[in-house]
Amino acid sequence: MLTDEYDPLKGKMLQILDKDGKVDKILEPDIPDDLLIRAYKTMVLARTADEKAVRLQRQGKLGAYPPSKGQEASQLGPALAMGEKDWLVWAFRELAALMWRGVPIWRAYLYWMGNEEGSNYPENVRVTPSAVPVSSQIPHAVGISYASKLRKEASATVVYFGDGGTSEGDFNEGLNFAGVFKTPTVFVCQNNQYAISLPRSRQTAARTIAQKALAFGFPGIQVDGNDILAMYAAAKEALERARRGDGPTLIESYTYRLGDHTTSDDATRYRLDQEVKEWTERDPIKRFKIYLEKKRLWTDGTEKETLAWAQTTVEEEVKKAQSFPSPAIDEVFKHTYAEMPPELREQVEVLRQRPNLLREG
Repeated sequence: MLTDEYDPLKGKMLQILDKDGKVDKILEPDIPDDLLIRAYKTMVLARTADEKAVRLQRQGKLGAYPPSKGQEASQLGPALAMGEKDWLVWAFRELAALMWRGVPIWRAYLYWMGNEEGSNYPENVRVTPSAVPVSSQIPHAVGISYASKLRKEASATVVYFGDGGTSEGDFNEGLNFAGVFKTPTVFVCQNNQYAISLPRSRQTAARTIAQKALAFGFPGIQVDGNDILAMYAAAKEALERARRGDGPTLIESYTYRLGDHTTSDDATRYRLDQEVKEWTERDPIKRFKIYLEKKRLWTDGTEKETLAWAQTTVEEEVKKAQSFPSPAIDEVFKHTYAEMPPELREQVEVLRQRPNLLREG
């Protein structure tokens, strides 16, 4: 078991693919070539879509947006290991994982444009809407996985959150419940070193975030979050453990956000250029590309084609989002309840009769 070998209390971090693309053959997971290629293309597409979103926000066409550049492997590795029946519960910086699980890019853009329909995913996509309040999604994920256990379903739930989220009560309550009831939950902490401007060193005195799992009675493992192979391997083992009925696992993805916390942030005010430069050299896409080249699965030609495809695809997705009808006022209530409560029905009716009521203030 990886969680036995890579004990967070011993300061050991799981890494299979280093920053120079060198792979540990003993730990290298058996992933089909076509899946590796698809994963790489997804990472490239996710970064292209992410960079486009930042530009759209600067043009006033998107609301505040949280860039995910540099965290593609951290997001995609666990998603790659998930099964069709598993649930993904995200925070707000998991674009690559959403794409892999079937959320259209244009829907993601629509959400950040402030349109409620952006969270209306296809019927077969087991992904919950974004949960921007820090760590609020953790109890939701534990509840979903507990329901799966009670129903004796062969499914698990993967929940993403940041290092800042581990200081919230929701984190402790969620992990405590998961440990006590052995829920099939995989907790993925994307430790990108900063909770907005607060560095990880001021977040917790614990040596690692992964070791916090031990206090709740289940395994934790610290993983190189810029190594997609390591993230996949750790998540695959955790998911298998969850589905067996052996309970949850906490994965600390040791990564870095190369951009700002959101487009409302200016990371240059609290981060040194040298630090960003050092982490840029650990780029998850760059190392994965080298790995594929060494396996003779990738060439300069396929790279050029993929970059062009990603640009074209993203522009098409932007057009879909921008051409989607503006929401009616009652769309705010549409996806909140299976059956709308009487008081909300009354409010909707008032707004329909007096559509300018909100402007009248």
